[in-house]
Amino acid sequence: MSVIRFAGGRSVRFRPRALAAGAGCAVLALVLAVFALGSGDYPIGPADVVRSLVGDGDPAHDFIVNELRLPRVVTALLVGAALALAGALFQSVVRNPLGSPDVLGFTQGAAVGALAVVVAGGSSLALATGAVTGGLATGVVIYLLAWRQGVHGQRLVLIGIGTAAILTGVNGYLLTRGQLMDAARAVLWLTGSLDGRGWKDVLPLLVAMAVLVPVVLLGCSRPLRMMEMGDDAASGLGIPVERLRLVLLAAAVLLASFAAAAAGPVNFVALTAPQLAKRLTKSPGPNLLASMCTGAALLVGADLIGQQAFPGHQLPVGVVTGVLGGGYLVWLLAAERRAGRI
Repeated sequence: MSVIRFAGGRSVRFRPRALAAGAGCAVLALVLAVFALGSGDYPIGPADVVRSLVGDGDPAHDFIVNELRLPRVVTALLVGAALALAGALFQSVVRNPLGSPDVLGFTQGAAVGALAVVVAGGSSLALATGAVTGGLATGVVIYLLAWRQGVHGQRLVLIGIGTAAILTGVNGYLLTRGQLMDAARAVLWLTGSLDGRGWKDVLPLLVAMAVLVPVVLLGCSRPLRMMEMGDDAASGLGIPVERLRLVLLAAAVLLASFAAAAAGPVNFVALTAPQLAKRLTKSPGPNLLASMCTGAALLVGADLIGQQAFPGHQLPVGVVTGVLGGGYLVWLLAAERRAGRI
């Protein structure tokens, strides 16, 4: 642990390895973003991409990079960061590495809201509103069902898994009620896709993160670390445990819902990114900032793989994260079983 002291007696503590790991993941995310901006039917070199981003490129390159490809890449960066932060918050609050919005049912709730809009023939803006509303409603229901003189992590996980199963069935029913074209569009959205994303898809998520990320990182990070010592110890240190837990769960649900509204319910990023960040930093605690950088790098990398793996055919990013994340989930369950925790 290192300490930087400022005038007036104030100081900031940080772990050099955690800081280096977070910075490395952020740099990796930006490098992958540059390569993603240059990939496609009209390849552009990294140097030309950078020149276009700073406003000193060829007009044709500027149009392709800034107008056609940049919204998709920015969406990937923000969605990956939002999902990873949501996953880190869930895993820390429930004290379980399986805590994730796509495992606990919140993502499926967002999908129910979005599919209800699709069946009704709503617009893209209405779809985003439906996704956020569905995610929030699911969060309220799960929280109330899990409440019993407080919210216990194990109870929240079990109720969330059961809710996810119910909502998956509801999603299947809603798909059968839509028109053929609407159902096809909904299936692509349910898979998780960044195809055709524009600035109108980025803006709601950007606004949500501009509000929620400072609240979580600056206002809740230190109390969250204390909460990981246990509810009794945190209460003894003056932390309002239940109020803090409610705020963190609300922030995580909102982040996951806005991310789903922007790119669909992309699976496993929220599950894997915090665990990868924890292993990279080798630091206790939620590792919120490192998780965000890891999630951004994961999703941009997954989208790049989806575009390049099969020439002439693009895979939705949710397919790539599902394959990679499914393998990671199997490994995680095996590791937890060997450790005697499940």
